[in-house]
Amino acid sequence: MANIVYIATSLDGYIARKDGNIDWLMEIPNPDKSDYGFSTFMKRIDGIIMGRKTFDLVVDFGSWPYSKPVFVLSSTMTRIPENLNAKVQIMKGGVKEIIESLYNKGFKNLYIDGGKTIQSFLKEDLIDELIITRVPIILGSGIPLFDEMDLEIGFEHVQTEVFNNALVKSRYTKKK
Repeated sequence: MANIVYIATSLDGYIARKDGNIDWLMEIPNPDKSDYGFSTFMKRIDGIIMGRKTFDLVVDFGSWPYSKPVFVLSSTMTRIPENLNAKVQIMKGGVKEIIESLYNKGFKNLYIDGGKTIQSFLKEDLIDELIITRVPIILGSGIPLFDEMDLEIGFEHVQTEVFNNALVKSRYTKKK
């Protein structure tokens, strides 16, 4: 069982602009039309947990990008778009209870996405693996991947790959 973060950040550690905009990610040159290993990663997971703001951002992409079940953490959201009823479920409650519920339903490897959601999982020491791609841009401000915590979590470097002489994707697993 693993809770895995797969995310891109600016060199200064931001996952989005202050207003949540990720336009800077769309400007990355991709001459080979690579997904940079994302489809291989998706084969490893059973479901996706994301926060409300991330869900709203993904819905605006146009076509739904996920074939795996998506669980949206929200205390205020009451319904999802009708076309996603079979693909998305709203979850309320604490992250520990939500994880336990999903594990009991057979979900074992979960993709954790969204700034506040990732931070909530880290604060409860519920992240087992981090896959972080550094994008060569300094945003100067924005939504940080990491926030202050009262907890120190050790990770071990597993692998680093460089794509297009620009993106640096590193994988870390939590120390046992």
